[in-house]
Amino acid sequence: MTAKPAGRRRGPVSTVGIGTAGSRVWHVNTVAMRAASVEVSGRAGEHGALPEALVGLPITPTDAVGLTERAAALAKRSIKTTAKGAALTLAVRCMDLTTLEGVDTPGKVLSLCAKALRPEPTDPAVPPVAAVCVYPELVGVAAGALAGTPVRVASVAGSFPAGLGPIGVRLAEIADATSAGADEIDIVLNRSAFLAGRYRQAFDEVAASKEAAGHAHLKVILETGELGSYDAVRKASMLAMAAGADFIKTSTGKIGTSATLPVALCMAEAIRDFADADGRAVGLKVAGGIRTAKQSWQYLVVMAETLGPQWLHPDLFRIGASSLLNDVLLQLDRLGTGRYPRPDKTVV
Repeated sequence: MTAKPAGRRRGPVSTVGIGTAGSRVWHVNTVAMRAASVEVSGRAGEHGALPEALVGLPITPTDAVGLTERAAALAKRSIKTTAKGAALTLAVRCMDLTTLEGVDTPGKVLSLCAKALRPEPTDPAVPPVAAVCVYPELVGVAAGALAGTPVRVASVAGSFPAGLGPIGVRLAEIADATSAGADEIDIVLNRSAFLAGRYRQAFDEVAASKEAAGHAHLKVILETGELGSYDAVRKASMLAMAAGADFIKTSTGKIGTSATLPVALCMAEAIRDFADADGRAVGLKVAGGIRTAKQSWQYLVVMAETLGPQWLHPDLFRIGASSLLNDVLLQLDRLGTGRYPRPDKTVV
């Protein structure tokens, strides 16, 4: 299935010539007007009422027991030794190599970009990762280092990780990150609005964020550890996709509960059902607590079994990683040499 633009959201704000002073003012003014519109919808929206764009979508109850059992069964699937190399290489290709710490510096980001381009300098067969994910302040550093390469620049924005700043500030930060060179924007769903039943507000904020992102792909983080149930995860998934998300993402990695196989399966099933209903392929990003090669291929199995091999591509599947790459490289080295290298060989 080929991804195509959403048919349920408003058209994106034009970003042609956004680098010029005049167009930058125009874009900021447009963002401000959109923010004012979202604030009005948030005050006026009926609690519990779904936006029109969600009517007709399969927001059905989830069989929690069945979901958990299927995820457990998929986790036990074994991968033959001959296929492990391909699975691990695919995991590298689908990684968003991430640093989101208060002590991040330009030097650290440059080092991460070098690692993203050549994860294993002594083995050119190991491919680059999909993207480097940083804070907006450091997007320009990453964009300069990765210009002309296949590695994309991703930025968290929109008052990450809580997502509760004033909507105008959030949209302006998204627009600024895109202008600085971000190819992808990771925002957080407004769980406060969603859990209070203000679905129209949550929907409009995602749609406005998509417009503010312009040409950049939008990933919407559901922060599933705070949603409370698989039913809520499925509903939030449908809401974000209907509002224009290019990817839905499990977690920020900033709370105790992050990605789990049952949650990933729940979201993958929502993506499958949304694609059947809407005709648009949306990607899935799993993030938080994924540290071992075995975990990475378990998520690949979930994707393959639920969505099919067409989703096993960086355009539709990502793994948010800070330490995962090290273990994957260790496993690849072991497959090639028959022994583990020194643990410090692959430290980022």
